[in-house]
Amino acid sequence: MPYTPIEILLVEDSEPDILLTQEAFEDARIANNLHVTRDGVEALSFLRRQAPFENAARPDVILLDINMPRKSGLEVLNEVKADPDLRHIPVVILTTSQADEDILKSYQGHASSYIVKPVGFDNFYQAIKAFETYWLSFVRFPPRN
Repeated sequence: MPYTPIEILLVEDSEPDILLTQEAFEDARIANNLHVTRDGVEALSFLRRQAPFENAARPDVILLDINMPRKSGLEVLNEVKADPDLRHIPVVILTTSQADEDILKSYQGHASSYIVKPVGFDNFYQAIKAFETYWLSFVRFPPRN
């Protein structure tokens, strides 16, 4: 069966982290489509295909930061998992927070996994590559709607 690129939504407000993530995925051995929103409100508009995202692709997986302006990642997670049209999308928390409370709330909110952003370019890059290997090599996604 031919490989179909997956749609990845990165929800991140840190421009350096966005650029590093984009670079890591551009260097991927398998092409994928990385979409970026910069806060929780924008992410939900993208997911719900509201203006200006009426033609947005439905992501196969969401990479979600917790600490963002306007609407936190935990709020986005809760809204995604409460929405019957979105709840099947795996959400991976990718954040600097190591707080037990954030980890617990993320898993209680049905996050698929919780990744603490490593410090330093090489470590962060390797974390994105590990994400890519796992989600693109081993995981099977539900059919797109």
